[in-house]
Amino acid sequence: MLYLLALVVFLVLMVLPGWWANAVLRRHAGERAEFTHTGASLARRLLGEHGLTEVRVEITEQGDHYDPASRTVRLSAGNYQGRSLTALTVAAHEVGHALQHQAGYQPLTWRTRLVRVAQGAEKLGAVLMLITPVFMLLSRRPGGGLVTALIGAAGFLSAAVVHLVTLPVEFDASFRRALPLLKLGVLEARDLPAARRILTACALTYVAASLSAMLNLWRWLAILRR
Repeated sequence: MLYLLALVVFLVLMVLPGWWANAVLRRHAGERAEFTHTGASLARRLLGEHGLTEVRVEITEQGDHYDPASRTVRLSAGNYQGRSLTALTVAAHEVGHALQHQAGYQPLTWRTRLVRVAQGAEKLGAVLMLITPVFMLLSRRPGGGLVTALIGAAGFLSAAVVHLVTLPVEFDASFRRALPLLKLGVLEARDLPAARRILTACALTYVAASLSAMLNLWRWLAILRR
């Protein structure tokens, strides 16, 4: 019973950050007639005001992000075209990453490299977990697939750690870069508390990604124990 309770608490803690972040973003995604900017036009305005006219703003299906390699702010369709509080705040957050890049903010460079490593490590972990039962059958020994299972688990764990260590970069983009921009003639004071929650949600997407990697590891371990 105690084990079951601990498992439930563990799963809730894994799901909660991602659920809260998505709930906040959805809550403020309604169109606002008083907003003169879409997410895309606000991003272009803010970039222009900071001398970043060479940074492009594009629509994407891959999720909101700033790509330092191509110097591009990419926004999902809803945030690119929308005139919602979520659209404007998310656009400002991604511009915050462009400002980090402009300032030579070194942790952004590290984050970009680490995220690529995390994505590769998680994919490798999934592949190794998938072939572990095959190794176990071929070797006909209980520990036959132990090495591949351990390497696969390490892949998931490294992905989880990488997502967590990128958090300071996200909070810097949200609260040192984006929030001051939103305060300067973009949002009224009454919208700032909600904007702060949205900016926190933007950062917590990486916590959710980290916990998702942990959950994937737990699922694979549960499968292999059968």
